Amino acid sequence: MNGAPSQVTSQQPILYWLTLRRLPGAGFRTQLDLLEHFGSVENIFSASRGLLEKTLVGKHDAINIILAGPDEPALQPEVDWLSESGHHLVTWADPDYPRLLREIPDPPVMLHVIGDRRVLSAPQLAIVGSRNPSPMGQENARAFAKSLAGAGLVITSGMALGIDGAAHRGAMEAGGKTIAVAGTGLDRVYPSRHRDLAHDIAKHGALVSEYPLGMPPRPENFPVRNRLISGLSLGTLVVEAALKSGSLITARLATEQGREVFAIPGSIHSPQAKGCHALIRQGAKLVESAQDILEELGPLASVATHAVYENAAAARQLEPPTAALLEQIGHDPVSVDALIERSGLTADVVSSMLLLMELNGLVSNCPGGKVQRISR
Repeated sequence: MNGAPSQVTSQQPILYWLTLRRLPGAGFRTQLDLLEHFGSVENIFSASRGLLEKTLVGKHDAINIILAGPDEPALQPEVDWLSESGHHLVTWADPDYPRLLREIPDPPVMLHVIGDRRVLSAPQLAIVGSRNPSPMGQENARAFAKSLAGAGLVITSGMALGIDGAAHRGAMEAGGKTIAVAGTGLDRVYPSRHRDLAHDIAKHGALVSEYPLGMPPRPENFPVRNRLISGLSLGTLVVEAALKSGSLITARLATEQGREVFAIPGSIHSPQAKGCHALIRQGAKLVESAQDILEELGPLASVATHAVYENAAAARQLEPPTAALLEQIGHDPVSVDALIERSGLTADVVSSMLLLMELNGLVSNCPGGKVQRISR
């Protein structure tokens, strides 16, 4: 291999980006340094060996790959994937690359995206938490996501079991947008039981990954991808988390990135609340309603806070007997039989009223045939 520049002028720029990500020994910082030094990805691949050696000191394998140019046969599967409808590569040079992500210390130079690439630049709130939440934690995640998405925030999470999945679903129930940041290549879904959820997210937002196609769900990938969940967002809400939890990693990263951190308190006896309580002691904002978050993020996100009060308005519009029954439903789960006894109404009437309340977003169903009031 001589020191002459490689002849890559006929290659498509997308191949340069895919090759840049694969350079051995060249992580995020090195890739960004190359782009800053040479001005564009095309200039990197037309540079001489001498210029490359001054930037990639000691990285001979990376230099040789750049001089050889993109390996088109090896990259063809990704090129084919990107040719499919709704599949995108958002690069550092792309105007759709999210501004907030540029501000973190270690941003990826490119993102694979399925869905609406423009949603990456919309105001976002990350919602994260336990993979094994309590029924109340799962409902809180869904309810907060529903209210905040209804107020205009995109809900960002990691598509994991538990809190993540509930947050994505809550956002879509509100007709809002949601983003899932994957720890694998986007040619696979992890966990596999969330395959249908992944398809729904792609229709109502976007699936995002910094990893190449074919990347399996390696344990080390997920703490790394957590910096993107927090980095894309104005703030991070932790719903339930044990003391040793990936969600606390996301919260720490959010703090290091200069973003807001919120936590929902829980029972002092619950292991799933201890992580949230630790965050609150460390300065996270204790939140009891979506309004608490919007008070912090509303001006930054330019979202409408009036949506948070919609269920209060709905409650005022109920007929007096239904409104009276609503007052007898607490914020802890209660059985329908108990409501029949409290109200003196028949089972059919109570069931009809509960259905009306549920349609208005005032109550939710809980395991064991119980219901509880939703607070906004």
